[in-house]
Amino acid sequence: MRTIDRWIGIACGAVVLAGCILSAAAAPAPATGAQTLPPKKPQPTLQKVMAEHFAAFNSCDWNRLMAQYADDMAFFSKDGAVVKGRQAIGDMFKGALKPHSEGGFCGAKLTPLQTIVVGNTVNVIWRADAPFLAEPYKGSEAFEIRNGLLAAQVTTWDPPAMKMKK
Repeated sequence: MRTIDRWIGIACGAVVLAGCILSAAAAPAPATGAQTLPPKKPQPTLQKVMAEHFAAFNSCDWNRLMAQYADDMAFFSKDGAVVKGRQAIGDMFKGALKPHSEGGFCGAKLTPLQTIVVGNTVNVIWRADAPFLAEPYKGSEAFEIRNGLLAAQVTTWDPPAMKMKK
């Protein structure tokens, strides 16, 4: 477990830096309607899938994030809601990756604290830090990975429970 945690931490740091540089050069997404999904980009290992996921989220890179999801992806929230399908999940993350001033969470940095792999499921406890948070927020996710892509995700992400700066 410690080796995977260390590997993900190192990989996330390197990929976040590269992602920030690439994101700055990317063209802005359309302002209205559903965005065109980018081509899928399977990763060769579970560790690389997770490193890419955290790096894409931390750099607010919607295209990079959506390149990781299978077409039949299912996203399960802490309150029992389920979002199914890559396009619906893309629409969900379009809002989540907006700047905080627009109701999103861009600027939050998720840091994996503990990782447990069971088969093709990666379970992660993470900490979120952001300039707009009054204190770090902890949560967890379970990611089912199939053929190098995310096929299912269960989250404890709970924005109302986050303590925001006033």
